[in-house]
Amino acid sequence: MQHWALTDPGCVRTQNQDAYEIHQLDKHTTLFVVCDGMGGAKSGNVASSLAAEVFSQEVRCHYHGGLSTEQLNELLKRAVKLANFTVFDQSQQFEDFHGMGTTLVAAILRGRQVTVVNVGDSRAYRICDGDIQRLTVDHSLVQMMIDRGELRPDQARHFPGKNYITRAIGTEPTVECDLFHLELQRSDCLLLCSDGLTNLVDDQEILFEIVHGGSLPDCCSHLLDIALNRGAPDNVTSILVQV
Repeated sequence: MQHWALTDPGCVRTQNQDAYEIHQLDKHTTLFVVCDGMGGAKSGNVASSLAAEVFSQEVRCHYHGGLSTEQLNELLKRAVKLANFTVFDQSQQFEDFHGMGTTLVAAILRGRQVTVVNVGDSRAYRICDGDIQRLTVDHSLVQMMIDRGELRPDQARHFPGKNYITRAIGTEPTVECDLFHLELQRSDCLLLCSDGLTNLVDDQEILFEIVHGGSLPDCCSHLLDIALNRGAPDNVTSILVQV
């Protein structure tokens, strides 16, 4: 297993409010986390870095190789709950942090077994046999409208409310997360990324860069370059993993 990661403030913002963490949990298990903060220049970066740190620490403290799927699910839910409580508590205690929040997408890779957890609109993808599969479902206004048949997927990128998310870490006292399980095949890739990438680079372009764009170690840079060439109004973060 190999992995590469990159984060960049983009072309417009002076501060990077994205955060990511990568931790080796044991010989066969790795944790990957991407958070995309919101709440203004004073607090977006606080929310994302705090959530990534608290979530990762909880998983690192309580993970062991003997966990069943159900136990792993409960650990991830507990880590999300603790991250949410911590960010929300800070937002209530300090005026500068009021209203802050963050997305979170994380994956635990145990051998070829992957568990993905997400809150918000940062995404996880699987790239397999020349195809790309989005593993997560955005918690966003546009996704709700797509699900109701009120908006076509090709209209979503240019919809005025595309940045409005319906679920986030730290904006409410409690939050629900989604969990997904899958088994990767040899040479499959897993991509975690913030919407600073996916708002500008569509799924097929991501697929092309990973499959045909050259060496995998350079893929995150190539995807970032595409976003930067298109103006990159938001921070851009990606983690690419190959089994």
